[in-house]
Amino acid sequence: MSDKTALITGITGQDGSYLAEFLLSKGYLVHGLIRRSSTFTTQRIEHLYQDPHEPDTRLRLHYGDLADGSRIAAVLEGIQPDEVYHLAAQSHVRVSFDEPEFTGTTTGLGTTRLLEAIRMTGLPCRFYQASSSEMFGTTAPPQSEMSPFHPRSPYAAAKVYAYWITRNYREAYGVHAVNGILFNHESPRRGETFVTRKIARAAARIARGEQAVLHLGNLEARRDWGYAPEYVDAMWRMLQQDEPGDYVVATGTSYSVRDFLRLCFEHAGLDWERHIRFDERYLRPSEVPDLVGDASKAERELGWRATVHAPELARIMVDAELAAVPIPARERSLTGA
Repeated sequence: MSDKTALITGITGQDGSYLAEFLLSKGYLVHGLIRRSSTFTTQRIEHLYQDPHEPDTRLRLHYGDLADGSRIAAVLEGIQPDEVYHLAAQSHVRVSFDEPEFTGTTTGLGTTRLLEAIRMTGLPCRFYQASSSEMFGTTAPPQSEMSPFHPRSPYAAAKVYAYWITRNYREAYGVHAVNGILFNHESPRRGETFVTRKIARAAARIARGEQAVLHLGNLEARRDWGYAPEYVDAMWRMLQQDEPGDYVVATGTSYSVRDFLRLCFEHAGLDWERHIRFDERYLRPSEVPDLVGDASKAERELGWRATVHAPELARIMVDAELAAVPIPARERSLTGA
C-alpha cells in the first residue's frame, strides 16, 4: 500500500472518478479539485465519499477553479501532493466550436496556471497532463507520439497548447511532467451528451419503450474506442517512470459511429436503422475522419495494453443502461429526457 498523496483536477468526471477509485485501492490519500456550484456535481464519486471529520478519511475535496491561479497555488501548498493528475477541461469537442474562448481559457490556460503554481511553490511533485487524440486531427492513422498535430477544433487547439506548455515546463524548469495522449475512452460514467453514451442510453430506452428515435450527425467518423477504467491505469504507470515522457494510450482498433450504433442496438435486440434520424446540428464545422492510435511505446515502456475493445465496450455500456432505474414518465416530461 502506498503512502503517497495525489491531487486530481476533474475528479467528478468520468476519468477522475475511476482514477480516484484506482488510487484509493493503492492506498493513496486522494484530494480532488471541484468547482463551486449550486447543484451537486459529485454523483460519480458518491460511492467513494467518507465523512471528512473522520481522521482516516482518504478522499478529500477542495473548491477551486482553473481560472484562479492563486487558489490553485494555495491548494497545492496545503496538500503537498506527490502526484498531480490534471484531467479537468471543457472536454466536449462540438461545444468548443460554440464556446472557443471559454475552451481556451480552461482547457489551455488552465494547464499553464497549474504548472506555474507548481513552479512557484517549488513542489517536487510529478504532473500528468490529459492530452487528447483530437490533437492529431487529419493526420493519417495510425497516430503515434511522433505523428504531427493538425487540430480541427478549438478543443483540439487548446489541447495542443496544453501539450506543448507541459513539455516546456519539463524542459525549461525540470518539472517531472508527462503527456498522456489518450484516444477515445468510454464507460457507463461517460457524460450523456457524448456520442457513445448517447447511443447506449438510447438503445436501452428504445428497448424499454421510453424513446422512439435517436438524432445523430456524422455516422462515418472512425474512432479508437477503449474502456476508461483501463486508461486510468496507464495514467498512473506514466508517473511511476523514472524519466518523464509522453505516451499514446489506445487500443489500436478503429470503428465508425455507425459500427458502434449497430453493436449497441443489436445487443439491445434492435434494428438501429429503424430508429436513427440525421440532424445536421450535430455536425462539426470541421470534422476529424479517422483516429486510431499506436500504443506500442506504452506497451514497451509501461507494460500497458488495452484488453477491452469496441464490441465489448458497447455491451458493457448498454447493459449498464438496461440495468439503470428508468426515469418515471412525468419526470421525463419535466426534464425533457
